[in-house]
Amino acid sequence: MQTSDDRALLVPTTHPDRILTAVRKSKRTPEGVLVYWGYNEARKLAALGFDAPSPMLRDYAWCGRLKPFDHQKDTASFLSIRERAFCFNEQGTAKTGSVIAAADYLMKIGKVTRVLVLCPLSIMKSAWQGDLFKFAMHRSHDVAHGTAKQRKRVIESGVEFVIMNFDGLAITEKEVLHGGFDLIVVDECNAYKNPTTTRWKVLNRVVHVLQPRLWMLTGTPAAHSPLDAFGLAKLVNPGGVTPYFGQFRDQVMVKVSNFRWVPKRTSAATLHRVLQPAIRYEKKDCLDLPPVTFMSRDAPLTKMQKAYYVMLKSQLLIDSQGEEVSAVHAAAKLTKLLQISGGAVYTDEGNILEFDVSSRLKVIEEVIDEASHKVLVFVPFNHTIDLLYEHLTKRKITCASIDGRTKASARNNIIREFQNDTDPQVLILQPAAAAHGLTLTAADTIIWYAPVTSTEIYLQANARIDRPGQLHPMTIVHIRGSPVEDRLYSMLQGHINDQSKLIDLYRSVIK
Repeated sequence: MQTSDDRALLVPTTHPDRILTAVRKSKRTPEGVLVYWGYNEARKLAALGFDAPSPMLRDYAWCGRLKPFDHQKDTASFLSIRERAFCFNEQGTAKTGSVIAAADYLMKIGKVTRVLVLCPLSIMKSAWQGDLFKFAMHRSHDVAHGTAKQRKRVIESGVEFVIMNFDGLAITEKEVLHGGFDLIVVDECNAYKNPTTTRWKVLNRVVHVLQPRLWMLTGTPAAHSPLDAFGLAKLVNPGGVTPYFGQFRDQVMVKVSNFRWVPKRTSAATLHRVLQPAIRYEKKDCLDLPPVTFMSRDAPLTKMQKAYYVMLKSQLLIDSQGEEVSAVHAAAKLTKLLQISGGAVYTDEGNILEFDVSSRLKVIEEVIDEASHKVLVFVPFNHTIDLLYEHLTKRKITCASIDGRTKASARNNIIREFQNDTDPQVLILQPAAAAHGLTLTAADTIIWYAPVTSTEIYLQANARIDRPGQLHPMTIVHIRGSPVEDRLYSMLQGHINDQSKLIDLYRSVIK
């Protein structure tokens, strides 16, 4: 579709009357239909099914300190002229920035007043609040989390962007309905795939009453089964999907035994039809993306973890007073704090004290679900490797593990299968045992379950996927739940290998 002097769009079509009837500012030409390039006109063209660009591309000045990628501009343009839409851009394509820009543009032209963002706990601050500072620092925002009173206070504060975890909507439904929200964004929307859940029903009620714009984001729509699309489609495109689950199942699945259904060969075409309107960019299509994208996910400590974390810090402060602290000593003591954050502490007697790390395990699952290819998970401690392996296996995620206990023959078989076969999907690695000599380019995503204290091991571990043979842009995800983890990741990314810095970090953390 061409533009004419930045004022009109030339739409080639064999059915010009559709446009001429719907769009008042349009006229027939030998080449097609010439349409005035305004917001309302572009929106009407999009509603008719034409791939019209938004005047946002002409009028919007991107704010913040980051230059937008081309695919971010296209994504923002697509969303800005659609009331309800999907964004299926892959993980690591910075779709959060696109959404923020589109919302900011709509606010500037008076089409949107207030935005509610629903997302996992792990990205409320690290992704959404962080990107609002980067892309729309002039917009007010806050995170609605904690007690019901705290959540309600944020909603009633009048900030322009309210960020909330999925289940917080059920707690604050009344306040949201009276909060003036006219745009709802659902990030990692696979959480709403099942329309029988309370979570889905609450969102459906809110959308039905408010009739807001609704944008739903995920890099992996229907990743586990075509049936996952049913709940999503009923929210965004209810007229395009059958009203009953059984009817939809018969469209996309075939029964091969009393207890087994498999996808039909036509299921992909059906999903494409019902999950509309939608835009998708894969990382390989985004030529202006850096080869490696770094992301952070928050996994807050549980009450038990917090108590032991504070207790250990106090003990370390007492132990270090009046003593010379070496880099080796600092690394050993910091490791104890990392063990608490990761879920299992090794006592001086060699015993293991376990903690509830359900929030961290949930974040790991979220990242795996969003990944388009295979995944490496680096876990520094053996007992935590066993814990994670057991958890993922129970969730029916095919995985294997390599650490210092793995025999050479088994290690070679695991690597060969990971590189050449469909399974395993996830490979759990002890960084020191797998940081050198391995080529694992079947994966394009690395998850750091917890950081290490060695910059060399960190860089070498990341190089397992960032090497010749890698066909896809890569994503490295840092899981963090404590101050020591956050600071260590900053040091590792900054390639800080000065042992005195490790001592400084130790003293800073315990004080």
